[in-house]
Amino acid sequence: MRLTTKGRYAVTAMLDLALHGDQGPVSLADISSRQEISLSYLEQLFSRLRRHKLVTSIRGPGGGYRLSREPDAVYIAEVVDAVSESLDTTRCGNKGDCQNGEKCLTHHLWSDLSDQIHQFLSDISLGDLMRKREIQVVATRQNKRHSEGDSQTINTERLSDQAPA
Repeated sequence: MRLTTKGRYAVTAMLDLALHGDQGPVSLADISSRQEISLSYLEQLFSRLRRHKLVTSIRGPGGGYRLSREPDAVYIAEVVDAVSESLDTTRCGNKGDCQNGEKCLTHHLWSDLSDQIHQFLSDISLGDLMRKREIQVVATRQNKRHSEGDSQTINTERLSDQAPA
């Protein structure tokens, strides 16, 4: 079993949104910059997240995205499910046709593992993750790097405005 990029990126982006949502709507460009996820990929993911009512979009200047619910009410399994990510550990997609059209000897073992993984992720909210010290440390580092990148861009623009023509 492997959680693919789609599921990992969706959870990462939603956690970023939860961490920065208290400052107003969060732009996908900011999430893209902080998390180093392509903007076009985020747009695809957020389209699905919006359809599943996990986020709402705010249009216009200063617009972006907000969580539809409080971080403590958004569970990781919901995010993964919203982007159609399979957490299935069976070879047969849990259809039960893994060995010549019938269940293999270990089908129930792998099926039960899939259920356990889904339940584990159903018990963890974005709020739970936000309170983890190690996540706060990483978020602080990313925010610092992101703001330094912004100030370097601003300084470059200021220099070019002052350059003689």
